[in-house]
Amino acid sequence: MTMKRKRILTLLLLLMPLLLAGQTGLTRHVDPFIGTGGHGHVFLGANVPFGLVQLGPTEHTRGWDWCSGYHASDSVLIGFSHTHLSGTGCGDLGDITFLPVKDRQTRELVFSHDNEQCRPGYYALSMPLPGGGSVKTELTATLRTGMHRYTFSDDIDTARLMVDLKWGIGWDRLTDCSIRQETQRMISGCRKSRGWADNQQIYFVAAFSQDVTLERLHDDTLSVVSLPNRGAFCVKVGLSAVSVDNARRNLESENPTWDFDATVKAADAAWEEQLSKIQVQTADEALKKVFYTALYHTMVAPSVFNDVNGDYRGSDGKVHHAGFTNYTTFSLWDTYRAAHPLATIIHPERQKDFAQTMLHIYQEQGTLPVWHLMGCETNCMVGNPAIPVLADIMLKGFSVDKALATEAMERSVGSHKKAFELLNDYGFIPYEQEPGNESVGKGLEYAIAYGCARKIVPGNERFRQWATSYKHYFDPTTGFMRAVSADGRFRQPFDAFAAELNQVKDYTEGNAWQYIWLVPHDVAGLVSLFGSRQAFIQKLDSLFIVEGDLGKDAPPDISGLIGQYAHGNEPSHHVAYLYNYVGQPWKTAERVHQIMQTQYHTGIDGLCGNEDVGQMSAWYILSALGFYQVDPAGGRFVFGTPAFDEASVDVGHGRTFRIKTRHHEPANIYIQKATLNGKPYRKSYIDYKDIAGGGTLEFTMGATPSAFGTKKKNCP
Repeated sequence: MTMKRKRILTLLLLLMPLLLAGQTGLTRHVDPFIGTGGHGHVFLGANVPFGLVQLGPTEHTRGWDWCSGYHASDSVLIGFSHTHLSGTGCGDLGDITFLPVKDRQTRELVFSHDNEQCRPGYYALSMPLPGGGSVKTELTATLRTGMHRYTFSDDIDTARLMVDLKWGIGWDRLTDCSIRQETQRMISGCRKSRGWADNQQIYFVAAFSQDVTLERLHDDTLSVVSLPNRGAFCVKVGLSAVSVDNARRNLESENPTWDFDATVKAADAAWEEQLSKIQVQTADEALKKVFYTALYHTMVAPSVFNDVNGDYRGSDGKVHHAGFTNYTTFSLWDTYRAAHPLATIIHPERQKDFAQTMLHIYQEQGTLPVWHLMGCETNCMVGNPAIPVLADIMLKGFSVDKALATEAMERSVGSHKKAFELLNDYGFIPYEQEPGNESVGKGLEYAIAYGCARKIVPGNERFRQWATSYKHYFDPTTGFMRAVSADGRFRQPFDAFAAELNQVKDYTEGNAWQYIWLVPHDVAGLVSLFGSRQAFIQKLDSLFIVEGDLGKDAPPDISGLIGQYAHGNEPSHHVAYLYNYVGQPWKTAERVHQIMQTQYHTGIDGLCGNEDVGQMSAWYILSALGFYQVDPAGGRFVFGTPAFDEASVDVGHGRTFRIKTRHHEPANIYIQKATLNGKPYRKSYIDYKDIAGGGTLEFTMGATPSAFGTKKKNCP
């Protein structure tokens, strides 16, 4: 063998672990640790796209930043749990927790982040054990099952796993549980709890690759599984919200073998398939890492919530049988803004099931979902946020039962029944009659919802009136949206910067500066309130410059500040794109470029606020491609500034939409001209039908603003 061939063989041997792990494709650009620090609250562990099982490390809940069960600042492990949330502002789940131990007394382990590994579909951690010895834990997953591989050091005679059914993340509190040994190699049980989800039920079976002994240490809440240490062993865990039998069926169907490495490879392949829906060209490796990690984060949820036989537990607590894929974890107040519009582009095959899930929830609980979790309505956040998602899916041509959808929009009261009743009685929400406060936040969100509903049922007079109800809150004297009384008086005193004044909140996780702009469904109407385009532009310019005190009790969600623009919270996400509506698209380019450059990076604190189940990342994905859907329903994507030399988007049905960028250099952030399928294109936006139809959008960029998109006829 020649020396050259020997070098090639040596190189292949060195690369083999990466090849086997699938880390030569797009998954190698994903860093799941991004967002585990700061206020990102992202899930860290092993899962597959849209999987029910999110298997990863769980720490003690030490405050708000532990909503996912894990924070990079912590190094005390209580176990590996099979369910987690990603990016939320409330903590829950953390079901069925396993902790590898040497003795029966250990309840937690100290670990080092230096000994962690994580990539899409795989997590590993090596830890020393009290009293000597060590253990390596490896995790992977399928849609409804988790798989563990434990390797205890040779100096340990008996390997043990603590099985904790009491522990839950954040608000979660156990209400009932059971555990039993079914065979020498299988245990089963259930865990029921109340928290953010007020009636959560998880059933499980755990199969072991060796014979085990189950010993209860504290009723059914804490047990230990023991087995002789004969080298690495595996545990496969199937979950179901319906029954132990269904958990067993899920396990047998999805993970029938004991080949851990093959399961890791399959999980990687599942991620590769989904990440490949957008392929970008750039020499900037850090940019690729931020982009593909963001794309990864958008597919942690919604999560599949039916068993392989079609059974699922509905919002009424009953077991139903689905002829579709049922989903859960809908953070709709967050995700209607960008995550769902992005999904209509890259996941068209899921839209019908998303819509059917929402309509079945309506039939089961009498109202459309607000923030739905594990078959339970949390009613978290404000407004009626399922309506924009449902309307957007329908307006983009996906198959939905229009009669049922219209009925659901007409009868759903949203998150606060009293606020809805006031809207019905007055046409707006008087602050002195709304006991929960946040009258402006609630009112503006209802206006958005019914502005979207009006597009589905244009003849509905109530929808028409409510769509413009935002005008009641506008104070022309100050130029802000303000809390207003039943007789038309604005609340006093007023501080545009304060996010909480005398313990009374008029806005939802924001202040008056951030809530002026929350009329994405009727930007022209909003502009008219200012009296002129120039007055609107002047106020919008000021947003990104002014500084003020939000108050000592301001919600931590108000983060990622540029002036008073708060990118760390969702109500601000469309604001930079409003310049396009008033003929100044170059300012949109400047602000979008600034946000992408300053609010996203590759560190553990690389997200400036809560990930919020994909929304923070979806903003980045769309903006990096060069556009953003401002109006939540209908599919008008407004141009910003593209971040890549070229991007190819698989829009389904064998079609590809390409975005090409000429003269793409760091200083060239301004669109000079554009073509669509080779023909001159002068609008500063593009419609969904042109994206979904496939084709090529080409931008020519420059270092100075141009006249592109400035004429009124070319504005959104």
